[in-house]
Amino acid sequence: MNDYRIAKRSIEVSVGESVKILRELQELSQNDLADVSGIPQSTISAIENGRVQLGVERAKVLARALHCHPAVLVFPGWNIQQESAA
Repeated sequence: MNDYRIAKRSIEVSVGESVKILRELQELSQNDLADVSGIPQSTISAIENGRVQLGVERAKVLARALHCHPAVLVFPGWNIQQESAA
C-alpha cells in the first residue's frame, strides 16, 4: 500500500460547476432537478452559470435532491485530509 498516493484534485471547480457535475452524473436535466428540488429551473441555471450564489438553504435543498452532503456543493475543492493536517 505504500506505493499509492492520496488522490489530489487536478482542477478547480466552482460551486455552480459542482452542482452541474452532480446533476449530470445522475442524468438529470435542469428541469428534472427543478421538479425534485422545488427550485425553479431558471435559478438552477443561474447557479450553474455563476449568476446567482448558492446560499446555505439552497445548498441544503439541492444536496437532498442530489443525494450528497451540502458541503460537497458549497466547498467543491476542499481536501479534508489536507485541511485537517494543517
